[in-house]
Amino acid sequence: MPETWLGWFSLAMVPWVIGVGTWIVFDRRSPRATISWLLALAFLPLIGLAIYFLIGPRRFAKAKKRRGHARRVVAKSSGREQHSKQRRVSNEAQYLIAMCEAAAGESARPRAAEVEVYQTGIDKYAALERDIASARHHVHMEYYIWEPDGIGTRLRDCLAARAREGIEVRLLLDGFGSNGTSRKFWQPLTDAGGIVEFFNAVSFRVMRHRLANFRTHRKIVVIDGEVGFVGGMNVTDVHTCEFSKGSAWRDVHLRLQGSAVRGLQMLFCEAWHYATGEAPEGSRYFPNHEPPEDDGSHTVQIVASGPDENRDAIHKLFFSSIASAHERVYLTTPYFVPDEAIFYAMATAVLRGADVRLLVPAKNDLRLVAAASRSYYPDLFDAGIRVFEYEPTMLHAKTLVVDDLVAIVGTANADPRSFKLNFEVVVASYEKEATEALASGFHRDLEQSREITEEVIGRYSIGRRLLQNFSRLLSPVL
Repeated sequence: MPETWLGWFSLAMVPWVIGVGTWIVFDRRSPRATISWLLALAFLPLIGLAIYFLIGPRRFAKAKKRRGHARRVVAKSSGREQHSKQRRVSNEAQYLIAMCEAAAGESARPRAAEVEVYQTGIDKYAALERDIASARHHVHMEYYIWEPDGIGTRLRDCLAARAREGIEVRLLLDGFGSNGTSRKFWQPLTDAGGIVEFFNAVSFRVMRHRLANFRTHRKIVVIDGEVGFVGGMNVTDVHTCEFSKGSAWRDVHLRLQGSAVRGLQMLFCEAWHYATGEAPEGSRYFPNHEPPEDDGSHTVQIVASGPDENRDAIHKLFFSSIASAHERVYLTTPYFVPDEAIFYAMATAVLRGADVRLLVPAKNDLRLVAAASRSYYPDLFDAGIRVFEYEPTMLHAKTLVVDDLVAIVGTANADPRSFKLNFEVVVASYEKEATEALASGFHRDLEQSREITEEVIGRYSIGRRLLQNFSRLLSPVL
């Protein structure tokens, strides 16, 4: 009887493997990701299929068409733009600027901005609340995670107060990351006239809503088209010591003022049009005047990417920047799962004499991704890349410093999900002041970190190594 059962099972597996294999191959993923999914679906049929529907499909024709239409509508409605003054940058920076603009489109056109860096959540939220209180016309916010906790409730009430005073408030939340909030939670804001919409709201219809994929991982705020916020911090108590005390996550966020905010506004309006079918338009949303501060401001780019296009602008920015390094590469990321391009760019920078360092958290909120990250440590050591783990708390910052060439801060992690599967945004500054400020912050974090060496990983248990190596097999789909 067991032999008969086994025979029938083996016979049934043949069309299953052929069927799902053909299906996945037509999804046109990278060879590594395709093989990973084939193995998962072949050896774990039911579990693998459930996981595939949860986080697998990423190229969706209808969604791509809608996003493309939204992009065209916003580009048309944003009107013509006056050229802002920019300081002269190096030839290498010009090459990066041209590449990003070609890959990411109009929102990535180099513009001027005053830049403020926030290293703590309490400072970021305080600045955000001040700017919301000063808004004259509108507040636009797009967040991956908004929790109904202390800071989430306070910001909601702050927005509701402004909405009652006639300020336009539009809030776009990811349907997966912010599904902890309810209609009842948002009622004080919507009753005041604010609008709350969800990007790809999650339902039980798995085939229709892609759950963990096609998410907006962005954290964007635009106020009056003139002030913008972008970075790694969501709206949740874990980001500020005001509510989380000493366990608050370490992160980095930016405040921009000047014409570069136009790029953030375009991205928000594209996402808003995709979610609602309408987009704000006119000079109140896309002002042409240049604040006086622009004369001495940074030349920056707003670089965005997402699964609705195949250009992977942020991945290209990371790769090209690291590939240009001669002196230093300082990469901070909570989730490090490099593809071959990023790994070899880092390894090649070492061969050119650059000091290449990676900073990741010692305490990670995603254990499987952390295990996959640590599986790369031996390869990094062999390439001459130094690895540090930040010990005080969860490190959630996403930054990159390359020489005095470029400083990058944003929402993108160094992993396949950020580079390929999510909607992300980063700010690239091509000024020495920015690279020095970010490099100084990196060195301060190193003072609270432990360098990981071959001796350290040699003390890992067999079980820990097994988990790391197993997790690495899943790295293309994490």
